[in-house]
Amino acid sequence: MRKVITVLKGDGIGPEITDEAIKVLNRVAEKYGHEFEYKYVDIGGCSIDKYCVPITDEGMEQCKNCDSVLLGAVGGPKWDNVDPSVRPEKALLAVRRELGLFANLRPTKLFSVLSKASPLKDEVTENGIDLLIVRELTGGIYFGKRDTGEEKGEAYASDEMKYWEHEIERIGRVAFESAMKRRKKVSSVDKANVLDTSRLWRKIMHKLSEEYPEVEYEDVLVDNTAMQLIKNPGRFDVIVTENMFGDILSDEASMLTGSIGMMPSASLSEGTRGMYEPIHGSAPDIAGQNIANPLGTILSAAMMLRYSFDMAKEADEIENAVNETLKEGYRTVDIMEDGKTQVSCSEMGKIVADKIC
Repeated sequence: MRKVITVLKGDGIGPEITDEAIKVLNRVAEKYGHEFEYKYVDIGGCSIDKYCVPITDEGMEQCKNCDSVLLGAVGGPKWDNVDPSVRPEKALLAVRRELGLFANLRPTKLFSVLSKASPLKDEVTENGIDLLIVRELTGGIYFGKRDTGEEKGEAYASDEMKYWEHEIERIGRVAFESAMKRRKKVSSVDKANVLDTSRLWRKIMHKLSEEYPEVEYEDVLVDNTAMQLIKNPGRFDVIVTENMFGDILSDEASMLTGSIGMMPSASLSEGTRGMYEPIHGSAPDIAGQNIANPLGTILSAAMMLRYSFDMAKEADEIENAVNETLKEGYRTVDIMEDGKTQVSCSEMGKIVADKIC
């Protein structure tokens, strides 16, 4: 099978971690007889430095005319003071919009061999943590109308949170379909006691739940969800929520595993094309030191094989290779513990790749 992958290495540690994911993908291609062709596009700060925009029109076209996109990370303090219209993060919003990437899937799974790395108590993690956050990605406050001005001598700013029925229904359907393949439970997160958008959200989710009688359904307020993720994360299977709540809750959930560097994600359209990236940032403080954790990016590549390329067996092999690597005691600095072997970013990628043979 031949697939064209647009690679957006980005800024900071982005180039380092994407190189290791590509190393693993190449090993998969070699073993299974696939051909992965990589098209490299600048994005974020590095694109601003070269072209004065966070992504060029040509780069966007390459993203739109490939089979899938693999992203490293964008941004950093160097570009904090550029014009807001061309900030590095603007490129991500543009790619999501142009590719129709409305569903963000962020699995949170605590590998048993990393249980000591979790900040939670043993009695909280002993039953395991394995949940999926399904975040709506192209609507809500991040894409609403914005306004700034001055009235009566005082500055103001406003951001509109707006959702249409179809936006809620399609992300809800992703959540229910995902739950059918897991433990058949959906927790819909909102703030219906305050927000009209949440009341519409809850109405649509209730209607949708009737189509999935096998799935246990519940409404959970966002503040209670934040608390339960710390108190009893094992109660969750699939969490579905709107854009801003999902942004915050998924970052909170990522730390349950002990390191944000372990967390993959997939952003999906209504077709098969998606964008796959670790959920962490560009970490400019450690960029170029070869100490970043590439496992989140490697696991994102596995999600790409599973969701966009229908290569479940190959995805399983990558995930098993990561698990075996951790079982053997190899650790990057962010997950290092006594008695284990600390390795660099490139060494970790090679170890995982070598297990695919």
